[in-house]
Amino acid sequence: MTSPDPIVSARRSARIAGALYLVVVLAGIFSLAWVPSRLAVSGDALARFAQLQHEAFVFRAGIAASVVCYLAFLLLPLALYRLLAAHGRVAAVVMVALAAASVPFSFANLLHRLDVVALLEQASRPGADLAVLAAQAQALLAQYNQGIGLSEVFWGAWLLPLGMLVYRSGLIPPVLGVLLVIGGCGYLLDFFSGLLVPGYAGSTLAGYATRPAALGEIATCLWLLVAGVRSR
Repeated sequence: MTSPDPIVSARRSARIAGALYLVVVLAGIFSLAWVPSRLAVSGDALARFAQLQHEAFVFRAGIAASVVCYLAFLLLPLALYRLLAAHGRVAAVVMVALAAASVPFSFANLLHRLDVVALLEQASRPGADLAVLAAQAQALLAQYNQGIGLSEVFWGAWLLPLGMLVYRSGLIPPVLGVLLVIGGCGYLLDFFSGLLVPGYAGSTLAGYATRPAALGEIATCLWLLVAGVRSR
């Protein structure tokens, strides 16, 4: 009985990781970018709450997409560990630990959105005080956004060992590893600058700090899914 070809096995592992990464990317774009853009409306809390009522299904779909994203993100580092651990076991363990640690925090933060769903249900009842419910929803969504900002620490930190492993392995183009490391630093820069630098949110840098991470992760996802790994 012959042993499996290591390159064939590595390509299979790469495509599993790529498929999980694709779920994370698509669900993340939907829940973190498309849904907020659909719900964005200028005006006071009452106007924003009215938009939430009008787009209640979209808001709920964003929560469902977040759940799918976080579940896939829990499995993704395990698939990457299987692929890359031979090229730096300590870095691979750190990568898994940082990614896995973000998942319970992300689920806990998602409770703020679920509480908003409960407020939307209350608003449909006769005699509901919409002004009070709108103020509560605005406060909950602000807390959720603060939690997303804190999540950037995990999202950035896990990319550092991942990028280093990609660069070392030779299985994936090293330029993607460099881009992942730059992206991880961008996430950390975005969080700490937003925390420590007054007016950072309105600066030009704030609009670009996390773009290298998006580019690196999408490119890595597509490479794993389409090309697999390169023969060394």
